[in-house]
Amino acid sequence: MNGDATIDLSVLIPVYNEAENVGRLHAELDEVLRPSGLRYEIIFVDDGSTDGSRARLIAIQETDPEHVRAAFLRHNAGQTAALSAGLDLSRGAILVPMDGDLQNDPADIPRLLAKLDEGYDVVSGWRRIRQDKMLTRRVPSLIANWLVAKLSGVTLHDFGCTMKAYRRRVLEGVRLYGEMHRFIPIFASWRGAQVAEIEVHHRPRTAGKTKYGLGRTFNVVLDLILIRFFQKYAQRPIHLFGRIGLWSLVFSMMTFGGMLFFKYVYKPPKSFVETPLPMLTVMFFLAGVQSILMGVLAEMVMRTYYESQHKTTYILGEVKDGTRSPLVPSPLVGEGQGEGAA
Repeated sequence: MNGDATIDLSVLIPVYNEAENVGRLHAELDEVLRPSGLRYEIIFVDDGSTDGSRARLIAIQETDPEHVRAAFLRHNAGQTAALSAGLDLSRGAILVPMDGDLQNDPADIPRLLAKLDEGYDVVSGWRRIRQDKMLTRRVPSLIANWLVAKLSGVTLHDFGCTMKAYRRRVLEGVRLYGEMHRFIPIFASWRGAQVAEIEVHHRPRTAGKTKYGLGRTFNVVLDLILIRFFQKYAQRPIHLFGRIGLWSLVFSMMTFGGMLFFKYVYKPPKSFVETPLPMLTVMFFLAGVQSILMGVLAEMVMRTYYESQHKTTYILGEVKDGTRSPLVPSPLVGEGQGEGAA
């Protein structure tokens, strides 16, 4: 992502098969943003649509070339990849991603910006009243959001809401993989960013088909495991894999001892082949050795990552000394722990 902001606001919209919605969405954004006096851009990123969205976006860009930029991915890469492309193309000091299906309300953008002006670095939308199906969307979302908040320590109600507002420096150096875009506020909070949440409107889908299903909840759980790993062990993976390996070796010794006990002490004695203990001994031993070796490899990868890119393992807040005045702040993200993993 280009680090130099040349305009005030970038609105980032991943689009996949939303031909019926993008025209109205542009009209609503124009109605909200044009009177604001902000220098803004609207970046539509077409994620390999097959329904005519490409032609609609080209037409929209040609009618409003001052504010609209349209980018087209060569194939369907997913929402996170499309959003990442939008981030790379953006020029705004403030970045506001939103969905292209009209369920996010453009009228909420001024409210997000007003909250940001109170001194926050990230303002996350909360779809408190959701217009989705109860069993397949709302219940799984409630469970997933509770888990994420509990394990991450970031108390947001709605991590899955695309509509958020970020100061540009929070996203500097961030690389998005998988479906990790929903967890950006977590990474930002871990690095000292001030995160707030406000209620936003959630409108029912009136055209097109939803791309989200129950299976996406499982992806959230897997991504949660990943971010938990980055939070605790990104700089010391040997502590995780080494502990697993050592415990496996302990269990191996215990099963080996049990095997000898049943063979030489227990009456009547049992042959080694009469119990599963020999197999368990070998399995635990091999798992322990492999885990420790995996930890060593992870340490090598981690150190190569930091040292090859001259990254620090800390995040500097301010420096005050006799030669530099006033206080010199450093970016929240870009040189700190694990930023490439977001």
